[in-house]
Amino acid sequence: MRDMSRRGLLGLGAGASAAAALTVAGCSTGSGGGGNKTPGGGPATQQAKARPIGDGSTADTGPQPGQPDKPEKLELGQKPPQFVVFSWDGAGEVGNGLFPRFRKIAKDHGASMTFFLSGIYCLPESKKNLYRPPNNPVGASDIGYLTDGHIKDTLRNVREAWLEGHEIGTHFNGHFCAGSGSVGQWTPAQWRSEIDQAMSFVTKWRTNTGFTDLEPLPFDYQKELIGGRTPCLLGQDNLLPTAKQLGWRYDASSPGGLQVWPTKKQGIWDLPLQQVPFPGHSFEVLSMDYNMLANQSKNATQGPTARYPEWRREATGAYIKGFERAYETNRAPLFIGNHFEQWNGGIYMDAVEEAIKHIADDKRKDVRLVSFRQLVDWLDAQDPQVLASLRGLGVGQKFGG
Repeated sequence: MRDMSRRGLLGLGAGASAAAALTVAGCSTGSGGGGNKTPGGGPATQQAKARPIGDGSTADTGPQPGQPDKPEKLELGQKPPQFVVFSWDGAGEVGNGLFPRFRKIAKDHGASMTFFLSGIYCLPESKKNLYRPPNNPVGASDIGYLTDGHIKDTLRNVREAWLEGHEIGTHFNGHFCAGSGSVGQWTPAQWRSEIDQAMSFVTKWRTNTGFTDLEPLPFDYQKELIGGRTPCLLGQDNLLPTAKQLGWRYDASSPGGLQVWPTKKQGIWDLPLQQVPFPGHSFEVLSMDYNMLANQSKNATQGPTARYPEWRREATGAYIKGFERAYETNRAPLFIGNHFEQWNGGIYMDAVEEAIKHIADDKRKDVRLVSFRQLVDWLDAQDPQVLASLRGLGVGQKFGG
């Protein structure tokens, strides 16, 4: 298996101060409801004949299956559903079975998710000179290129994920987090170059790989792509003007967000990772697997195995306590970020699975496990006065209290 661990990730050790622990970030690889809890979908639901786009790497197959009904508008004072978004950075399948594992979990629990695909995961290493990253050498990348077999596995899983109702966003390309080439120093024009290249790698994989034994991705990526998450949560300020120019509707790159209702930046929904309770610690942690790792094993991706059971309980508890705090109080949407990694023996993958099972409990009919696209569809359908009222609720402030 190709090593997909990230270099140059931001992180703090277990002894970090509370203030610092709140901002650390890492990246890798019902009533008033916005939809139902049963995601239809799958290849069998595709009725329209595919219309190839470009070289046939992608195709227009009609409306996406498995989408919720038209969002209902809340009345002022009406309690909103509890939205939860599980998202995945990189979204590559490298033989560890994590992409299909979580597609199945999502199907089992009526969840839609967002997969932020790294564009170079569709580009063979033999063609890496096609990638010209801003402020970095031609072909450079701080994440590994995939083998041809793993590119095929990734394309198959991305295809099936979309047909099952999930969103395909972007994690851009080379994941540069440090030094003079860091994405944190890119200009709006350089972000445009990076996005254009990611778009090209996804929509021209057939030309670049020569693969003839795969079906096209069943969507027009120019229309599908409405948001992303930057590497290491860096560079949002200069990304946003370009994102707005491209017609994007949200960005999920902010670090250190709170569990409150979101606002817009430069006309785009700002959907940040959030500070959630961290069992066993005196501070809160960002709602991402890597940030828990950074505070447990001090950035080491494989810490002492004797600590794994304890750390697994802490990670699971963080997701669940973050959910319960929102659900029982202000109903702010909960955003959770993850990577398809086996860090610390895979405990964070187990924690995500347990959290999904807990959150999707059938006793709670007003919970929506949605993609970022589905969430912004709901937000955009609401009366501004209603959203302003929801934004007036602080962390842990009870709705109607």
